[in-house]
Amino acid sequence: MIRHATAVWNGSGKEGNGKLSTQSTVLKDTQYSYNSRFAEGVGTNPEELVAAAHAGCFTMKLTFVLGEAGFTPDSLETECQITFENGTVTKSHLKVNGRVPGISQEKWQEAVKNAEQNCPISKLLKAEISSEATLS
Repeated sequence: MIRHATAVWNGSGKEGNGKLSTQSTVLKDTQYSYNSRFAEGVGTNPEELVAAAHAGCFTMKLTFVLGEAGFTPDSLETECQITFENGTVTKSHLKVNGRVPGISQEKWQEAVKNAEQNCPISKLLKAEISSEATLS
């Protein structure tokens, strides 16, 4: 399976702006800019999108881990905080609150740690990066 998204940028880094679109069209020409990334401008930013991806991936993985252990959550809510310092993403911190009938604290913590270490986005954050470039 391959998924894709597209970024288009016009202008300089500080004064320009861009648009993001995803294959599913959940994002379609969604605005991003210097202000939406480094200030409080309208639009999204890459770190916010990484946080959403990590929260969603981790939560879904946790559901599968719990299911394999014989538990079905009533609800799971995860917040992901991405730390961006000196031009680098330095940390992704997941805070999850769950309602899981019948699970012990020990089993809960084991499941969370498993999902933290094994969700695809957690693995991606440690992955090899490749690129291709063309000029037109």
